[in-house]
Amino acid sequence: MMKKIVITEFMDEAAVASLKARFPDTVYDPQLVDKPALLLSAAADCDALIVRNRTQVRGDLLHAMQKCSVVGRLGVGLDNIDMVACQARGIEVIPATGANALAVAEYVITTAMLLLRGSYLSTAAVTSGKWPRNVLSTGRETAGKTLALLGFGDIGQRVAKMAVAMNMRVVAYDPMLATGHPAWHLAEQLDLPAALARADVLSLHVPLTPETQNLLSAERLGQLKKGAILINTARGGLVDESALAALMRQGHIAGAAIDVFANEPLPASELWSGIENLVLTPHIAGVSAEANVRVSEMIADRVLAALSTFD
Repeated sequence: MMKKIVITEFMDEAAVASLKARFPDTVYDPQLVDKPALLLSAAADCDALIVRNRTQVRGDLLHAMQKCSVVGRLGVGLDNIDMVACQARGIEVIPATGANALAVAEYVITTAMLLLRGSYLSTAAVTSGKWPRNVLSTGRETAGKTLALLGFGDIGQRVAKMAVAMNMRVVAYDPMLATGHPAWHLAEQLDLPAALARADVLSLHVPLTPETQNLLSAERLGQLKKGAILINTARGGLVDESALAALMRQGHIAGAAIDVFANEPLPASELWSGIENLVLTPHIAGVSAEANVRVSEMIADRVLAALSTFD
């Protein structure tokens, strides 16, 4: 019996072609996530659903998926999927574990260097005839700084390896990782307050759960040392965005790279307006040309394998 796969967000074309070669009824529309009526209609008779982070696999959509046996996640975060309901329905959920870790790690190290140095956002001034050499001569080197990682799974460990190669000191907080785990040779294991206090650069690598919601509250952000840099490639909702913006305006936090937000796409707002040494990106830390191929190939292969078990 012919099966149907529905892909609601962008996926590498070669991987889509491999799915269509096996199941010609595969539906691929990278904008389907923004077409709720069409999405519900397409999902009603799908055997597999493939999503990124914006498609909310819960509520009406999950109810509509009466035939679905597998959900492929083009990424690793699962907070957009009702895992309890999927398990109760016997729906297998497949994340692309590890496939985009390198892209995220490179983003973290790149933005850490950029924000510490503070010298790479002057193009507009220089092209307008200004020469802010004195102002930009106070940037900091990466070597010798302390990188604190909140979360020390696969991505955090990759970041740590790169940071060590850059002669950074690495500390980490991860209550889910056993004290005797061999990965701790890469970082000094600390509790949360100690990690915050030590950080020259703080990078988040934890999932969004009820326990981690607002992990970096206004109070905890205030515990960072003056001049610290914050990088969030994990999930919006972990950081109190208003408190972060306020502390940056006050000069307490010296820079931030924020790739994920509580509301995505980020609505127009004055919250971040006029803040210096700030990088805002649209949830793309884990999306490079190479990572997209790896993630898409992994999910295509695993979804095909999962569907074959139901033949």
